This record gives sequence, structure tokens and C-alpha cells, in this order.
Amino acid sequence: MSDKKSVMIRRYRMEGSMDELMRTVELQFARQIEAMGGGPADAVQVPPGIISYQAVRTGPDTLLTITVFESEAHLRRAKQGAEAIRLSLAAFHVEEIETFTGEVAISRATDAALEPVGS
Repeated sequence: MSDKKSVMIRRYRMEGSMDELMRTVELQFARQIEAMGGGPADAVQVPPGIISYQAVRTGPDTLLTITVFESEAHLRRAKQGAEAIRLSLAAFHVEEIETFTGEVAISRATDAALEPVGS
């Protein structure tokens, strides 16, 4: 097992309003990352070890998510705990099309990368 950062990239297809899906993801998941974990009132508990998360609209009914983890072990634990997140999005019939995982080989960012985007 490596102690280097790991990334998971997933591509999804969904039904319904992409705007509403993005609001739901923001409220139930993404905001917790910035706060480094959730509280008892959060509908979905964010798994530990997430460094960054981006959700990218790639079409009217498709999106791509990019999640960077502190380590491969954190990535594996998050994969096991992802069921609660999927269940919370059931109304959108989110279907996973592809998943890629790997070790981060190069990582650079400006301060602008730390500015939240979204609701």
C-alpha cells in the first residue's frame, strides 16, 4: 500500500434536473469536505481522508466527479462507504458509467483552487 495521494474519477448518467442534483450533492456531501467531516445532522457522512472533490457537468444528463484522497487506504474505505451517498441520490437515478482510480503522480494548484465553486 502506498502513502501517496490517490484519485477516483467517476463518470455518471442521471435523470431529472442536473441543477437539483448539484444542489443535493452540495448540501449533503460537498460542504462537509470543506468542514473536514460532518456532524450528526448531516444526511450523509463524508468518509475521512478526502483532500478535494470536484463535480463537473459534462452534458445535460452526465457528470464527472474527481475525488483526491490522502492515501490509497482512504480511497478503498470511501469506496466501501459510498452506498449511503448513492442511496441519498436515488431520486435522480444516478448510474455509474465508468470509474478510474490511481496514484497521483503530479499535483500542483494555485490558491484559486481552494475557492469553493457552487451553491
